[in-house]
Amino acid sequence: MDFGPVDGVVGTRDVPDSVRALSSLPRIDYADRFTLLSTDADASPERWARAMFGDVPSAGELLIWRGFLGLRLSPGRSPATVAGWRIDGRGDDWIRLGAASWFLTADLLVQTAGGRVSLTTFLHYARFPGHVVWPPLAAVHRRLAPAVLRAAATRLAARPAPA
Repeated sequence: MDFGPVDGVVGTRDVPDSVRALSSLPRIDYADRFTLLSTDADASPERWARAMFGDVPSAGELLIWRGFLGLRLSPGRSPATVAGWRIDGRGDDWIRLGAASWFLTADLLVQTAGGRVSLTTFLHYARFPGHVVWPPLAAVHRRLAPAVLRAAATRLAARPAPA
C-alpha cells in the first residue's frame, strides 16, 4: 500500500473553477477540497466513494448527516446511492453525490486522475440555520477528511478490483 500526503484547501476561491463547475448547487457558500497526492490504488470514482463512505452510512455519519445537518438520505443499499447520498452526476474521472435538508444542500465530489484522488465538499445555505450549524461541524469535517481518504486507500489496497 502506497499513498502520499493529503493536501487541502478551504474556501470557494481556493477550489479551482474547473472543480466548482462540477457542483450542482445554485450558489456555493462553502467549499473545501482534500487531495491524496499519490496512490497506487486503481479504482473508479464510484469505487473510491464507496471505499470512503460505504454503501450505507455509519452511526457517526448518521449522527452528523441526519442528526445535525438534517440531510434526507436514502435508506438501505442501492446502486443509485452511496451511503444514502444520491449519485446525481458522473464523468470518466468524477462522481457527484448530493443530499439536502430544509436549510442546506450539499454536494460531495470525488475525482480521480493521475494517481491522485480528491474529495470536495460544496454547501449551499438555503436558510439561515446553515450559517450557524455548519461552521462548528466544518472544523470537525476538515480534520476527518484526510483520514477518510487514507482509510479508503487502505481499503482499496486490501480489496482487489472486481474482474
